[in-house]
Amino acid sequence: MLFSHPEFDHHEHLSFFCDAETGLKSIIAIHNTSRGPALGGCRMYPYATDEEAVRDVLRLSRGMTYKSALANLDLGGGKSVIIGDSRKHKTEALLEAMGRHLESLGGHYIAAEDSGTSVSDLKIMGRQTRHVAGIASRPGFDGTPSNGDPSPVTAYGTFIGLKAAVKHRFGSSDLTGLKVAIQGVGNVGFRLARHLKQAGAELWVTDIHTDNLQRAVEELGATAVSSSDILTLPVDVVAPCAMGAVLNDHSIPALKASIVAGAANNLLDRPEHDEALKRRGVLYAPDFAINAGGIIDVFYERTGGSPDNVRAHVETIGDTLTEIFERSERTGLPTGTIANELAEERFKKHAAGAGLAPQRLTCTG
Repeated sequence: MLFSHPEFDHHEHLSFFCDAETGLKSIIAIHNTSRGPALGGCRMYPYATDEEAVRDVLRLSRGMTYKSALANLDLGGGKSVIIGDSRKHKTEALLEAMGRHLESLGGHYIAAEDSGTSVSDLKIMGRQTRHVAGIASRPGFDGTPSNGDPSPVTAYGTFIGLKAAVKHRFGSSDLTGLKVAIQGVGNVGFRLARHLKQAGAELWVTDIHTDNLQRAVEELGATAVSSSDILTLPVDVVAPCAMGAVLNDHSIPALKASIVAGAANNLLDRPEHDEALKRRGVLYAPDFAINAGGIIDVFYERTGGSPDNVRAHVETIGDTLTEIFERSERTGLPTGTIANELAEERFKKHAAGAGLAPQRLTCTG
C-alpha cells in the first residue's frame, strides 16, 4: 500500500502518467501546499525499479516543503520524475506529453529544471502547460544574462553555505588551501568547483560522465578520482553534488573529511544517519538548507524580484546554517534534526499568520 510506504508523509497528491506513444513514464508528488503552490524540479533518471522512482519522488517532494520553509519562501513542496535516460530517451514528444501531465494538475504543482532536464526541456513542456518555471530570460544575480537556469544560483548558495560550515568548524572562512572532494561536477557541481577554485581551494572530483570530469580537470586543475574513492579521501570537506542517499551505513564510517556540505538532495539514506555523522564528529550542512539557491531564484522570477534581491536572499543561507550549527552545539542534537525544527518553526509561524492549522511534518533529506 502506498499509504504505508516508509517515505509517505501525508502527501497531498501522487499521480502516475504513462504515454505509450512517446514512452513517457512519470510521477508527480505534491507534499504540502500550505505555504503556497508546490514548486520543485522535474528530474529525469533511469531508475532501476519503479519502487526506486516512487521513493525518490516522495523524499524529494517532502524535502522541497522544508527547503521553501527554511528559505522563508511562500511556496509548497513538490517534485516530479521521468523514468528514463536523459541522454538516450528524451524527445520533444515525450517532453510535450510531460507538459500535458503537468497541465492536468491545474497549477497545484509547478515544475522547474532538475537533474536530467534543462531550461530548453521546460520550454518544450511549456507548449502544453503554463505550469513551468525557471525559463524566463532576465538579468542574473551575478550581473550576467540568465536564461532561467537555476544552477548558477544553487551553486553560489552552496558555496556560501560551505564557507559558513568552514568558518564554524575551523574558525575562518578563508578557503585558501582547503581540500574539497566534489562528487558530481555537472551543472551545479562544476560551478561550485569554480567558486572554490577562485577562493583558493584544492579540488578532487568525480563524475559518471567523462566529459564533465575532463572539463573540471582541464579548466580548474582538479584531480580526477574514482567514484568509489571520492567520499573516503583525506580532505577537509566532502561536497556531494549528484544523487542522494550517499551518506549511509557504509560511507559514514569511511569518511575522513570533517565537513559534509554539498548540493545534492536527500543526502542521508535514513534519518538516523544524521546522528551517525554527529557521533563521527562530522559537521553536516543539511542539504535542504544549503542548496536552496535555485528555489530562491525561481521564486523571484515568479514575483519579479531584482538580481540584488536574489543575491541578498541567497546569502542568508550562510546565516541559516550558522544558526543551525550553533543551536546544534547548544542542544547536543544533530544538525539535520535542528534544520527540521527550524523549518517547522517557520512553517508553523506562516501557517498561523494565514489562519491555517499547523501541521506536523518530517523530513529525512
